[in-house]
Amino acid sequence: MILEVRVHKMSISMDPELGERARLGAERSGQALSQWIAEAVAARLRSESLGAFLDEYERDEGEFTPDELAAARRSLGLSAADGEEAG
Repeated sequence: MILEVRVHKMSISMDPELGERARLGAERSGQALSQWIAEAVAARLRSESLGAFLDEYERDEGEFTPDELAAARRSLGLSAADGEEAG
């Protein structure tokens, strides 16, 4: 059985230090650099999608209360500082 795997090949550019850190991260995880970067992009897209969903939820239902945010941070194992935005 032959399976066709479709990929979208592309060339990317990044700061040399960031590129080296990405190579090292991929090496530590035992992944090919392209797989490691693809997973990072997928995680970023999920995060942005979740952020958009939460923004829409707050527009429709009202802003989260400080207690709700604190409970969410606890559930995620985050400290209070992890949830604060730089002002």
